[in-house]
Amino acid sequence: MSRLYLIDDHALIRDGLRALLGAAGHVVVGESDAPTPALAELARLEPDIVLVDLALGERSGFELLDELQRRKLRTRVIVLTMSNQPRHVAEALRLGAQGYVLKGSPSAELLHAIDAVAQGRRYLGESEAELALRGLTEGAGAAETLSPRERQVLVMVARGASSSEIGSSLHLSPKTVDTYRSRLMAKLALADVPALVRWAIREGLVGLDER
Repeated sequence: MSRLYLIDDHALIRDGLRALLGAAGHVVVGESDAPTPALAELARLEPDIVLVDLALGERSGFELLDELQRRKLRTRVIVLTMSNQPRHVAEALRLGAQGYVLKGSPSAELLHAIDAVAQGRRYLGESEAELALRGLTEGAGAAETLSPRERQVLVMVARGASSSEIGSSLHLSPKTVDTYRSRLMAKLALADVPALVRWAIREGLVGLDER
C-alpha cells in the first residue's frame, strides 16, 4: 500500500484515479489542481508518491518537478499525462520523475508503475521508454533551455494573456513580464509575439484549442 497525492486540473480525472487507487489498496492522502498549493501540502503530508500531469492550466508539472528538486523533498513522482512528446519524457526524467505513464495506458500499467516506484525503481512502459530514448538521443531542444519562470511566461503569452494578467498571476510587474517576453524572443530567435505563439504550439507547450 502506498500513500499518494494527486495533481491534475480535471476533477473527473482525480475522481477516477481515487477510485482506481482505492480499489487497489492504496490511499489518496490529498489532491490539488495546481503546483503552488500542492507544494505546501506535500511538505506537510509527505506522501510516498505524487501523480502529476504536465498540463495544469496556466502552470506546468515541470515547475513542480523543478521545485521538488530544489526543496529536496523525498516524495517520488510519477508523471501521468497525455503528452507523448519525446522531449517531455526526457525533461521529466531529467527533473527527477521516477515514472512516466501516458493517460491512454491501461489502468494496470499505472498500478505497475506505482508498485515499481514505491520499491525505489524507475518505471517506463515500453512506449514511454522508446519516447525517452528518442528525447535523449535527439538532445536538448530550445524548450529545455528555458527556466521554469520563462516557461511560465511563454505559455501564458501563447494563451493570449496580457502583461498585466501575467504579472498579476505570477506576482511580477508588467514591465518585468515585458522583459521576459523580449528575452524569450531573443533566446529563441523569434521576431514577434505571433512567432512566439506558433513556436509554443509547435513545441507542444500549448494546444491549438487553448488559443
